[in-house]
Amino acid sequence: MNAATDAPGSPATTDAGLLAAGRRALRIEATAVESLLERLDARFAAACRLCLACAGRIVVTGMGKSGHIGGKIAATLASTGSPSFFLHPAEASHGDLGMITRGDVVVAISNSGETPEVVTLLPHLSRLGVPLIAMTGATDSTLARAAAVVLDISVPEEACPLNLAPTASTTVTLAMGDALAVAILDARGFTEQDFARSHPGGALGRRLLLHVEDVMRRGDDIPRVAPDALLKEGLVEMSRKGLGLTVIVDESGRSLGVFTDGDLRRILDQPVDVQRTRMAEVMTSPGKAIGPRELAAEAVHMMELHRITALPVIDTAGRLIGALNVHDLLRAGVM
Repeated sequence: MNAATDAPGSPATTDAGLLAAGRRALRIEATAVESLLERLDARFAAACRLCLACAGRIVVTGMGKSGHIGGKIAATLASTGSPSFFLHPAEASHGDLGMITRGDVVVAISNSGETPEVVTLLPHLSRLGVPLIAMTGATDSTLARAAAVVLDISVPEEACPLNLAPTASTTVTLAMGDALAVAILDARGFTEQDFARSHPGGALGRRLLLHVEDVMRRGDDIPRVAPDALLKEGLVEMSRKGLGLTVIVDESGRSLGVFTDGDLRRILDQPVDVQRTRMAEVMTSPGKAIGPRELAAEAVHMMELHRITALPVIDTAGRLIGALNVHDLLRAGVM
């Protein structure tokens, strides 16, 4: 610790000093990223075209902090429709070079353009005839001279006050990688549904991939009664199945209407005899329902729109084939 500047109570450790240091770092990095705008030119478009034409995988490599950023870039490419993986350059020289095949494109990241582990790969890539995209801060470096396309990621200074720790340079590299991935996905016509298929375990995947038939209750778990059943029988069925409704069906299984917790609350204000009243007299017809191939997210929307907590599932012939409520949707992670 520098006794002059870092002692407790010194300018560097006061709230004002800490805030000033943080703001300085953010300003430097924001300026560095903004400077990329004027550098996106024909070379960037050429890099995009190499990736779009790639018949294999986009292999991203880099050492140290560049490697960490490279891993994120590869993951972003892979999740947005461009098969990609990260190759550690040191491991590549010990057998992993076989992971690169003709038809691949390599994106090599090195701020200096002289990283030994990355430079060692260059003759092998040349022999394979694999297109090389260099992300480097030194456009006259060994890496840049070997590349088909050079993306300039140079920065005038790091956010580190010593101008040593990779900070602004790694932020700029990540931003350039994101720009590349986004431009490619846009050119591919990559959709929200495509993204969901790459993320089936995420919230977006569940929202876009899960259908009502994937989460609905079936068979004996569906609450149903005949139209001439007594109201008390309908209430028993509602209670036994625990969905908050029962569906009134005819002999062929076609839905005639529904009776819900809300309907029950409304008739409690009336002189209704549960021992004599038939379900056909108190049901809501036809009632809200949803199809099995609708997205589960649409069931959520219907429930919110109509302020209901459960829905019967009806096929195209009007037959009752399932039912679901908010708890089913919550368990599925759609809500």
